[in-house]
Amino acid sequence: MAPVAHPKPTVATFKLASTGTGVSQIVRPEGSEHLIRVDAAPAFGGNDAAPSPIAYVLGSLISCSQVTAQLVARDLGLKLHGFAFTLTADLDTAVLVGGAKEGNPNFESVKIEAFVETEASERELAELKRETERRCPIYQLFVRSGVEVASNWRAVSI
Repeated sequence: MAPVAHPKPTVATFKLASTGTGVSQIVRPEGSEHLIRVDAAPAFGGNDAAPSPIAYVLGSLISCSQVTAQLVARDLGLKLHGFAFTLTADLDTAVLVGGAKEGNPNFESVKIEAFVETEASERELAELKRETERRCPIYQLFVRSGVEVASNWRAVSI
């Protein structure tokens, strides 16, 4: 297979394919043996046999933040030992479930609490947070789509 030409050498292309019935689906990332199983809660027509697309997108937000933080920490010369995240998201389901003609089917707000095991100073942790949020593609996807994202990062001792 010939490489895909891009206008910029730093662009990565991701390809996925899926099959499914009802609201249940199996997603296959190209070039990976991993499968992403997706379902929905009964209220959304599913059997709750796998995480929902909403759980995956919110999980992706905190997972991508952790991955990006490791890249940023390397660039800043910081050592990070562990992470814990909590996330709360508000989604008005009037459009999604009820079919409302008015409204926004997007998340209204997302609140993230990050606990980072590190010896980094408060100033260094603030820089890590700022740069992680700037560089994280999933975080930026939320912010640039108009979601109100609030995050609080705290250093915890190891």
